[in-house]
Amino acid sequence: MSPTLVPRDALYVDPGAYRHHPPRPGDIVVVRDPILPTRHLVKRVGFVPDGPAPPDGTTVPAGSVYLVGDDPSVSRDSREFGPVPRSLLIGRAYACYRPIAHRRSL
Repeated sequence: MSPTLVPRDALYVDPGAYRHHPPRPGDIVVVRDPILPTRHLVKRVGFVPDGPAPPDGTTVPAGSVYLVGDDPSVSRDSREFGPVPRSLLIGRAYACYRPIAHRRSL
């Protein structure tokens, strides 16, 4: 997620963020890796169902999101593993709290 986030940034995550509304394009989310479920990824919601289609022509099915990294040249995201079911979303990241120099809202 560089340049938005860098390794060792610590985030506040709201696990209940999507109880009352669906993810929105631009949200930064923590998600279970669809290939290695014991690993977590931090990605940006790029596309949602009933919205514009991703540039690669993929259809985003209902109940899923298309995730993108901020640096596409090195990012493992939906271009590699396809749309991700919302059930794999852990929550929406809303602030970086550590290190102190990086403290900010997202």
